[in-house]
Amino acid sequence: MTDNKNNKNNQPNFKPPFGGLGGNDGKKPKFNPYWIYGIIALVFIAANFFFSSSRGPVETNWNNVKTTMIPSQDVAKIVVINNKKANIYLKSDRLDKYQAQFQGKFTKPSNSGPHFVFNIGSVETFERNLIEAQQGQSEEIILEYVDEKNYLGDILWTIGPFILIILLWFWIFRRMSRGSGGGAAGIFNVGKSQAKIFDKDAKVSTNFKDVAGLAEAKQEVEEIVEFLKSPAKYTKLGGKIPKGALLVGPPGTGKTLLAKAVAGEANVPFFSMSGSDFVEMFVGVGASRVRDLFKQAKEKAPCIVFIDEIDAIGRARGRNPNFGSNDERENTLNQLLTEMDGFDTNSGVIILAATNRADVLDRALMRAGRFDRQIHVELPDLNEREEIFQVHLKPIKLSNKVKVDFLAKQTPGFSGADIANVCNEAALIAARKNRESVGKQDFLDAVDRIIGGLEKKNKIISLDEKKTIAYHEAGHATISWLLEHAHPLVKVTIVPRGKALGAAWYLPEERSITTKEQLLDEMCSALGGRAAEEITFGKVSSGAQNDLEKITKQAYAMVSIFGMSEKVGNVSYYDSTGRSDYNFTKPYSEKTAELIDEEVKILIDSQYERALKVLRENSEGHKKLAQLLLDKEVIFSENLEEIFGKRPWDEKKKQEKEEAAAKIRDKKKLPVNSDEQIEKETEK
Repeated sequence: MTDNKNNKNNQPNFKPPFGGLGGNDGKKPKFNPYWIYGIIALVFIAANFFFSSSRGPVETNWNNVKTTMIPSQDVAKIVVINNKKANIYLKSDRLDKYQAQFQGKFTKPSNSGPHFVFNIGSVETFERNLIEAQQGQSEEIILEYVDEKNYLGDILWTIGPFILIILLWFWIFRRMSRGSGGGAAGIFNVGKSQAKIFDKDAKVSTNFKDVAGLAEAKQEVEEIVEFLKSPAKYTKLGGKIPKGALLVGPPGTGKTLLAKAVAGEANVPFFSMSGSDFVEMFVGVGASRVRDLFKQAKEKAPCIVFIDEIDAIGRARGRNPNFGSNDERENTLNQLLTEMDGFDTNSGVIILAATNRADVLDRALMRAGRFDRQIHVELPDLNEREEIFQVHLKPIKLSNKVKVDFLAKQTPGFSGADIANVCNEAALIAARKNRESVGKQDFLDAVDRIIGGLEKKNKIISLDEKKTIAYHEAGHATISWLLEHAHPLVKVTIVPRGKALGAAWYLPEERSITTKEQLLDEMCSALGGRAAEEITFGKVSSGAQNDLEKITKQAYAMVSIFGMSEKVGNVSYYDSTGRSDYNFTKPYSEKTAELIDEEVKILIDSQYERALKVLRENSEGHKKLAQLLLDKEVIFSENLEEIFGKRPWDEKKKQEKEEAAAKIRDKKKLPVNSDEQIEKETEK
């Protein structure tokens, strides 16, 4: 290892202090046209000082004039300027006498004069002193009075303040326009559209091959691209090109990526902008930008206009808490509604929009004729996650032991953005450990890092607290292993991660619907930690806060949304349209609210008693598991299988899966060694 102290200047990344020339990371400073103006000004100033021979008279005083110049009769004439200053002109044959006073002065006078200048004070006093100084001399000095006007100064004093105010106003508004996307033309361009245009000159490299999964959504947008490429194929049969398509789905599922792929596939101009680009601090700017956007789109038709996060301007009207205010967002939405339903049907302008808040959009925006299609982009299933992994694993150097299908099974509920993050984190973890390739364990560590947070092995935890955490997590693990519908456990740890002091990882079954029994088993498993603390220590701690929050929300959903309570009945008080955000009353009476609270408490109490019963019946196994967790800090499903045995439900599912695989093999006449292909078919 080299000594960094003695080798600073030889290091490629060394930056000199105080912003020296090496402090820009090797980047050249940006060129600024104002530098040219500054250089020209400096050249003119230098030329004026160093190359000009006449630079004005030398400063002197009356005493020097009185005692030296006048007695020697060197003065030819004196010119009084504006009754303030006196310019002294010397006789031409006497200039050599004063060359020593002219040398080294920036104000070296010309031969014709004036040669000296001084302030006279009052004119009367100066005239009297001059007469006294000339007494007894044969030649009288010529005295002249001249009034000089500084026209440039007068002009500057007259119009200068107005010019300064105008320049200041222009500078302020230009800065404001730049900050809000006003463009190079400043405030005068603030009402123009801020959309980025991708056409033949600026193409997008993303295409449909880069979008893994999303088969149904891709089919919808591929058809839109086909509409634009060959519209006659559809219009000859009487069909109309759809006016708009709305991409709806959770964050990170690939809505914007899908729009980029459309831009890359379609050989037509593509306008892209965010919903927030319409909203501005100036009144009427949003509506103006909408008009300008559609004007440009009509000129370049056929084309596609993509508005990302359209909920920024498409929120339902009349739901603004600022009642009675002139809402700029509503004006922008009104203009958008008019433009979308205003141009001709077959004009070739198609609107694509994306949002993850479709419930808050205005109904007028969602109707057919504006957004004819709503394309739902959901979280990827098992097979789609496998495709997404294959896309993001291309640039990563993988170990031979890593299987893509295994990674897809370990990431249920992950979006495309989450999967990309997993791949990147795994590569960083492998690099941190100085490995040659990214292995299976690196991906598992990356999943743990994203779900649970960073490990805090240095966090100080007392032995009593550690024991409480171990029995708490062992309670969760025990009940989840012994209940049929609880999610199967992957691993349990008592190493602190993020804000959690302990954590359990489960592999949830991917379901389309959930039954009451499944919800109750999950609730009982979540209460296993609190029940384990009460049985083991006779007291409870605050460690179950997250569990209680989760099961309380779940119980209220079961009673008031899913209709899973006999007393409340088959009713749902949930508004899936999201139109009741600003309602002041509940959709049920106070008596019903009390009944809901009672039913929720009964549900939670019954599952807590069930958790206590399961742990008491399996107390030996629970204690073994907790002690093993204290010893190893991390345990896996294999450890639970050694203590409690195999789950009979897993064996049943395995048997059903084998039977389904046999049917597929017989139906498609596949060979016996085609297990991987059969497994994919079975998952489907």
